[in-house]
Amino acid sequence: MKRVNLGKSGLSIHPLVFGTLPLGPLQAGLEVREGARLIRTALDAGVNLLDTAAMYQTYPYIRSALEGYSGEVLIASKTHAADAKTAREHIETALRELNRETLDIVHLHGARFPDPFVERAAVFDELLLMRSEGKIAHLGLSTHYIGAVKKAAAHDDIEVIHPLINRPGLGILDGTAGQMATAIEDAALAGKGIYAMKALAGGNLISDARQSIDYVRTLPGVDAVALGMLSDAEIYANVALFENAPADLAVWESLQQRRRRLKIMDNFCKGCGVCVDACASGALSVGAGHVLLDADRCILCGYCAPACPDFLIRVV
Repeated sequence: MKRVNLGKSGLSIHPLVFGTLPLGPLQAGLEVREGARLIRTALDAGVNLLDTAAMYQTYPYIRSALEGYSGEVLIASKTHAADAKTAREHIETALRELNRETLDIVHLHGARFPDPFVERAAVFDELLLMRSEGKIAHLGLSTHYIGAVKKAAAHDDIEVIHPLINRPGLGILDGTAGQMATAIEDAALAGKGIYAMKALAGGNLISDARQSIDYVRTLPGVDAVALGMLSDAEIYANVALFENAPADLAVWESLQQRRRRLKIMDNFCKGCGVCVDACASGALSVGAGHVLLDADRCILCGYCAPACPDFLIRVV
């Protein structure tokens, strides 16, 4: 089973990270038993880092998957909290629901902020405190901003960076894919562990998945890539890819035929605009009395779904 060092964090991980977001109610809404089975399949195949977040609502899937499992499993979570009190609640909820004393990585989730260390300063101070209490082992930053990657690279307390990167640069908020790639390489040279997100732009690049994943995983400085996976075939194909095993082209052809989209039940939408503020990609707007979607900007992250007070949005 392949392992790589996650920067200078001291963590050794498989270069494929299981992104749990698609399992939960914001996207596929799998039954906990089925989601847990998929996670366990990935663990048995060699994956050892699970990526989750307070927002994802996937802790039950992870806890169920780990019941009776004796292998090493690392867990990375995130807090999108706007204040210190909520951030602490997010971390303590994760520890309780995952039955853990320590989270291996906690990211300050700053997708929408050019400088999260300023705009979420109180939250970061609380995370530092919780690290000193032993509730967090390593601190990270998850971001869609090139500038934030650069700031994290220079920050002594950040050990891991979880940046958005894909071939066309979909979802990057302040530049191009090439500029993000340069920032990632520089951060890695500064000793930061890098595991990338949105290599498939939330599903928009599925028709060219293998090449799109290859682009990200082979970028200088990228240690690993987090991918959401919803089938055994997807798990095994991705594990083989990250271990440089021969590709089963028939399997990849089948996987690349899938399609995903953001579904908004606009017949019931009141046009309140709350989801617009939650969208980090600027893909939503309000017009004609309801929310409008710019599909070219949408990266299918699903962050808008929990913001909707009437539960009218979902990635399907």
